[in-house]
Amino acid sequence: QVQLVESGGGSVQPGGSLRLSCATSGRVTSGRGMAWYRQAPGKQREWVALITSIGNTNYAASVKGRFTISRDNAVSTLYLQMDSLKPEDTAVYYCNFLPATTWGHGTQVTVSS
Repeated sequence: QVQLVESGGGSVQPGGSLRLSCATSGRVTSGRGMAWYRQAPGKQREWVALITSIGNTNYAASVKGRFTISRDNAVSTLYLQMDSLKPEDTAVYYCNFLPATTWGHGTQVTVSS
């Protein structure tokens, strides 16, 4: 059973940066695509960014140019560098495989002045 553990969230002011991490366990992840998702209060979970097994990336329009997804297969970890954060980025952020499997607990990101 693969476990996904998100970390790195916190509270920042608008314009600030955070780097999220997603540690995986139980199986080799290098051959699988992975993605970040987020869920804001009162809204459905939405896709944020993805990275394929060969490193190709894609981003939701709302974060393109501000967020960067990356992975380190040697340590089975997925990252999301978030720059120029806006209040509308406030949400719980989750990682998962493509296609999605069991969800982790997520990590809270709050952007507020």
